[in-house]
Amino acid sequence: MIAQTTRSLPHGIDLSCRSCGPANGRLLVFLHGFPEAAFVWDDVMRHFAQPAHGGYRCVAPNLRGYERSSAPSEASAYRAKHLVQDVAALIQAECMVTGQPLSALVAHDWGGAVAWSLAALHPGLLQRLVIINSPHPATFLRELKYSAQQQAASAYMNFLARPDAPALLAADDYARLWPFFENMGAVNGPLAWLTSAVREQYRTVWAQGLAGPCHYYTASPLRPATATDPGAAAVELPDALCRVTVPTQVIWAQGDTALPPALTDGLDHWVPNLRLDRVADATHWVVHEQPAVVMRLIGSFLNQ
Repeated sequence: MIAQTTRSLPHGIDLSCRSCGPANGRLLVFLHGFPEAAFVWDDVMRHFAQPAHGGYRCVAPNLRGYERSSAPSEASAYRAKHLVQDVAALIQAECMVTGQPLSALVAHDWGGAVAWSLAALHPGLLQRLVIINSPHPATFLRELKYSAQQQAASAYMNFLARPDAPALLAADDYARLWPFFENMGAVNGPLAWLTSAVREQYRTVWAQGLAGPCHYYTASPLRPATATDPGAAAVELPDALCRVTVPTQVIWAQGDTALPPALTDGLDHWVPNLRLDRVADATHWVVHEQPAVVMRLIGSFLNQ
């Protein structure tokens, strides 16, 4: 059974969390992306909470700005250092409860962006890292600077950074949000996973506010340059801030049109202990589309 609780962190941020599994089990933490929420991990958490699959204690926070988590009004509150602080504090609090270290941090999309930074800056907080279709900051910066394909694929980020984006996204029953799922393409046919029930889960989350989720884009310079904003063109990332030394698994759905597979090229320069698992018949929403494949791959990595 999935429990819903709120974790109050020492620096004044509350994170609404979903969890399951034995209280003293080995710990897994799951981070969601945009425009999602913690509930997307429910089936994955139930799987790994089972004794046959490790009997883990599984925790998925709604990130800052999402669902019932704290949602500061200023965009600057969504800079990477604050997001990393939230997750680091959550991990420390959960490890105190379980009496166990963090076995793995599992993250997708924007959650992955936070996880990459946390693993680089605080490697002692986690034993393993699992990234699902979320670009490493160094390869993302490279592609945003030099790849016309990535610049075109990421153009939507500049729309989401606009101050009127939350209102526009909410209009007409979220008419501009559903295409984030529908226009990604379904490798194996219609979006069977986007059922009426799942749509209602998304509506419930989105109705609690979209300003916070959009602030992630406003606060980050990693987006395509425009005539008025240099975006990624003005960014330099020192290698020392990008190097991830913990054992890392990257699961990459090859049909992701927003984040093409070129983002994994050369990744081992920054992530020397890397396992790369490619999923041929899936898009950015691979956790929804092929949960059994995702769970099998993560389980294999945790047990290797």
